[in-house]
Amino acid sequence: MAAEIYELRNDSITVKVSNFGATITSLLVPDADGNIADVVLGFDTVEPYQCHVEQIFCICGGKTGFDKVLWEVAESNKNDKFPSITLKYHSKDGEEGYPGDLSVTAKYSLPSSTSLKLEMEAVPANKATPVSLAQHTYWNLSGHNSGNILDHSIQIWASHITPVDNNQIPTGEIKPVSGTPFDFTTENKIGSRICEVIGGYDHNYVLDCGEEKSGLKHAAKVKEPLSSRVLNLWTDAPGMQFYTGNFVDGVVGKGGAVYGKHAGLCLETQGFPNAINQPNFPSVVVQPGEKYKHTMVFEFSAE
Repeated sequence: MAAEIYELRNDSITVKVSNFGATITSLLVPDADGNIADVVLGFDTVEPYQCHVEQIFCICGGKTGFDKVLWEVAESNKNDKFPSITLKYHSKDGEEGYPGDLSVTAKYSLPSSTSLKLEMEAVPANKATPVSLAQHTYWNLSGHNSGNILDHSIQIWASHITPVDNNQIPTGEIKPVSGTPFDFTTENKIGSRICEVIGGYDHNYVLDCGEEKSGLKHAAKVKEPLSSRVLNLWTDAPGMQFYTGNFVDGVVGKGGAVYGKHAGLCLETQGFPNAINQPNFPSVVVQPGEKYKHTMVFEFSAE
């Protein structure tokens, strides 16, 4: 089985997904004037995605997380009215130190002309195991090669965050954002207070105040002022990691574009990081035979 890139498209969106890591490599959407741009940072080929980043902790699934393995294409319906691709992976007992065999699926689909949906499921076969799958696309609504995202505005429907220690690991505290630079309960420019946050934003937000639609709650809204592109994110996860590309530095990406610090932002809906060690956090342990489910919908528009 080789690493390949698969394309889904409809009238407004074209998305490319690789079976290596179930990774989104490109997403084309129009702006307010109909101009198309690729709003996902990435590479022209699959090979650069295979580079490993040293991990001290298991915060990203270990040294070789699910983003660094080949997934099997279980189903591909690119010519359907609502095109989709379903990828699956079987994690064996002891992989990266995790107990038990785990069957995982990730289904990308275009359920409407303006939205991308990701549905993830996981079932442990024989041992209880922690499961908290996330999606780590770097977004830049001005275009992947357009500079940093500090002029983007964001609203996050979260009144609390989970503070972190010096290793960026949540301490177990759940802290209100009111009166702090972490408060995005109303729309605000990302760059307006980022200098007040040591290192930049890389924190888990407790999604506790968004409206619900079709079983999903409103997690975040991102807007880019020049193109007027808007991304709304909906999810059933309890948390969302808001990351501002603080450690991106001189990465050569698609078309020779050089990605610098804050070139993209990540909106990673998830269970709370370090939940396995914090009894007051929602549990991420899934019992054998139980099914873990996690859904997110990315809605694109222009305002």
